[in-house]
Amino acid sequence: MQPLVSTEWLAGELGSPDLVLFDATMYLPNENLVGREEFARAHIPGARFFDIDAIADDETDLPHMLPTSGRFEQLIGKLGVSNESRVVFYDQKGLSSAARGWWMMGVFGHDQAAVLDGGLPKWRAEGRPLEAGEPAPAKPARFRADWRASRIRGIGDLLANVRTRAELVLDARAAGRFDGTTPEPRPGMRSGHIPGAANVPYADLLNPDFTFRTPEELRARFAAAGADGARPVVTSCGSGVTASILTLGLTLAGLAPGAVYDGSWTEWGGRADTPIER
Repeated sequence: MQPLVSTEWLAGELGSPDLVLFDATMYLPNENLVGREEFARAHIPGARFFDIDAIADDETDLPHMLPTSGRFEQLIGKLGVSNESRVVFYDQKGLSSAARGWWMMGVFGHDQAAVLDGGLPKWRAEGRPLEAGEPAPAKPARFRADWRASRIRGIGDLLANVRTRAELVLDARAAGRFDGTTPEPRPGMRSGHIPGAANVPYADLLNPDFTFRTPEELRARFAAAGADGARPVVTSCGSGVTASILTLGLTLAGLAPGAVYDGSWTEWGGRADTPIER
């Protein structure tokens, strides 16, 4: 299964017994919208809601950190996903949080996962059908995880990397947040970026209709930030969500996807003992 699928492809696959479709929308604190409520108003037929904040580690105060393999197996199985499922994620904003779901599936060893190119806005613009309300409960399935530690980084890894610069950190936040000239959306958060990081705002990888740019354009944008394959890459963002868009973009560009710093700026900028550049 390719990591990116078109609206045309999805329309032809709706109703397939092995296809599981998720709306994985997550809004920032300052957007004043709730993904699950918007899902109930309108979603692609057959979709279920993938709650990034719930399918997460429930023993930390950091938002939507990866859960343990056991917790992920339990929660994703309740949503009807088995190891034989094809899983497609989309979001209501076009492409903002869907890639987080795709990345999570990969971390837990499931490569039969994809993101809908252009998301719900493109689906709507093409006049394709929508449903409202809450879907019937999923038929539980058995999912066995295969943890891939190489696809995730923690704060200890990033602190060591500030000294070694062995890995290139790409930050998906907007330029103002990266530079420290724009306040963070989470109250009390310091501004700036991890020393040595390069900025690739995730919107730079997308066309105006929220579809991904061509592989050639993606490679050029990553090369401009120093991601030319010479060093492994770690992606970061505000809380580990849009970093996954960079990871998906690297994959589409034919580059090694590297790892995601799960805590991202919420963890780094929320501590007093981490170095910051502006």
